[in-house]
This record gives sequence, structure tokens and C-alpha cells, in this order.
Amino acid sequence: MDLLFSEEFFSPIVISLKVACTATLLSFLIGIMLAFTLSKQTFPGKSFVETVIMLPMVLPPTVVGFLLLYLFGRYGILGQWIYSLFNTTMLFSIYAAIIASTVVAVPLMYQSLKIGIDNVSSDVLEAAQLDGANSIVIFKSIIMPLSKNALLTGILFAFARALGEFGATLIFAGNIPGITQTLPTAIYVAIENNELLLAGIWVAMMVLLSFVLMLIIQMIRKDAQ
Repeated sequence: MDLLFSEEFFSPIVISLKVACTATLLSFLIGIMLAFTLSKQTFPGKSFVETVIMLPMVLPPTVVGFLLLYLFGRYGILGQWIYSLFNTTMLFSIYAAIIASTVVAVPLMYQSLKIGIDNVSSDVLEAAQLDGANSIVIFKSIIMPLSKNALLTGILFAFARALGEFGATLIFAGNIPGITQTLPTAIYVAIENNELLLAGIWVAMMVLLSFVLMLIIQMIRKDAQ
């Protein structure tokens, strides 16, 4: 009982939820923008762009972490710009954990949203455009309601992926207790330190939460059929 009410137990849970919720929100915004821009559009290089978007889904997490380190590091392409503006770096901060989780969650969000948008009839969209509806109105009044199941599925998938992110987070954000230590990294450290009871409780929580999320996704898909 002392273990269950200790800061050591709750800290990774709170950090994981903060990171996963923020990453889900960011991946939703990015996924919406990408899906709305690319769906039902044909242009040279579209397949290349979509391949880049989906690449984090198949790349090893350690590779994703290395690429983020290369981009956002102190002397990275984006890291130098961030350092010049804020005189700090994102490395080994909760922001690094959020970025890592967002990058791996975006492909799942984009894929779900794209499927939902593609299922909206082009005739309906063209009719709305002829009636004078702009892109914002079309998206809000037509696309969102008709693709709500895909939207919910994307959100749940993105949250589950962000919550379980390990490799990229470990390389890019590190494993600093109380700052960047999420549940997956905390489980890894607990096993290394032979704290099997602590690791087992965290694992059980992750399995239960993942099961519930996947069950909800299956129910949404069943209702959509």
C-alpha cells in the first residue's frame, strides 16, 4: 500500500498522461491539416509526401529518436534556431517526450482521418462548394459529422501509441524521474533494478488501459458497419 501511494509510483503515470494527452491533441491538429489537405487531391509527389508521413510507423523507435536528436539537438537544424530564440534546448525535457510521442502518433491519426474523409462522397463536397460553402464550413458541417467514427478511432489509436512510446522518448527525452520518466521507461528501469512488483503493477495498468482502448475501437468499428 505504501508503494501504491508513493510519488515513485504516481509520477510516471502523471507524466505519461500529460505527454499522451498533449501528443494526441497535437497529432489530431496535424493529422486534420494533412488529411484535409491531401485527401481527394492529386498532385505530383503526393505518394512521396504520404510515405514521409507514414514513415514513423515502420521505422524502429530508436531511429526516430536519433532523427529527432539530430533535428532538435543543441546543434541540430531546428535546435540551433530554438536555442537562439529561447537560450535553451528541448533535449531531456517533457517537451522532447511530447514531440517524440506526437511524431509516432501522427501516422495513425492521419491514416484514420484520411479513411474517414475519403469515405465522404465527392458529390456532397462539390454540391457544398457550388452552394458557396468555404473550406472551413465544409470541414465543420460535412466532413466532421460524416467521419466521426474515423475521428474517434484515430484519437484512440494516437493516444494508445503516444502512451506506449518508449524508444524515441528514451533517446530524445531521456529517463529523468519526475521530468521525463514515462510509464514505459519506468517499467524498463524497474525491471533492470529487479523491482518486479512495481514493474508488474505498471504493466498490468498498461495492459488494462490498452485493452479498454482497443475494445472501444472495435465497438466503434462494429457500429460503423
